[in-house]
This record gives sequence, C-alpha cells and structure tokens, in this order.
Amino acid sequence: MDISIHSTFLPHTDPEASLAFYRDVLGFEVRNDVGGGTMRWITVGPAGQPGTSIVLHPPVVDPGVTDDERRVVHEMMAKGTYAMIVLATKDLDGAFERLQSGDVEIVQEPTEQPYGVRDFAVRDPAGNMVRVNEVR
Repeated sequence: MDISIHSTFLPHTDPEASLAFYRDVLGFEVRNDVGGGTMRWITVGPAGQPGTSIVLHPPVVDPGVTDDERRVVHEMMAKGTYAMIVLATKDLDGAFERLQSGDVEIVQEPTEQPYGVRDFAVRDPAGNMVRVNEVR
C-alpha cells in the first residue's frame, strides 16, 4: 500500500497572524484561502512539496460541539496543549535564528533530546506547538 500524508489541520484564532507566521516566517507558500474574517480556511505548505499541506482553520465551528467543549478547546489552545506539528530541517540553527529574530514565542532553544533528536520548539500565533527537528 502506498500512502502519504496529504494534509494536517491546525486551528487558528487570528487568520492574518497565522498566515504571517506560516508564510512570512516559515516561508511556506499559500495554496488556498477560502472564507472570510475569522471563518477562513488557509492551506499552506513548504515550497517544492505540493503534496504536503497544513490547513489552518477556525477551531470548533462544528455545530455538534458544546459550549463546554469549545471552552476547553480554547483553554488548551491558550496553554499550547491542543495541537502540535513537527517539522524538519537540515539547518536547525539557521531556522532557529530566523524564528528567534521574528516576533515568535520560543518554547525551547535547540536541544539534544535524550531520545536521539536535536530540536527546538516555538508556538504559532494560535498557541499551537511547532517543533522543528534536525535532519541528520
């Protein structure tokens, strides 16, 4: 069976701030932008990898979600515990310097992890954890 990852979804609370982070800071290309205001679904992805995308979406818009569930999701997003994505780069230190020079919340500087990965972590504007692993 030949299966690949096509899309993953991350919530946003401010589509313009999330777009600026993924497009301007990480350098991803915008693939699609639909909706309006806070009800926008924005698809971004790394240049040269058209088959892999991140869909930035408004959280908990499903009418089946209760008010209590919405509250919990928003609380978890604010703490950075709701969603995460792990990216990879050959130049971890260069990527960290680029992010550190911007208006990005640094969670962890480049670190050699005990499980054999060197990485760092930041939070995107919605609070999502973004970890970046070094490709060796």
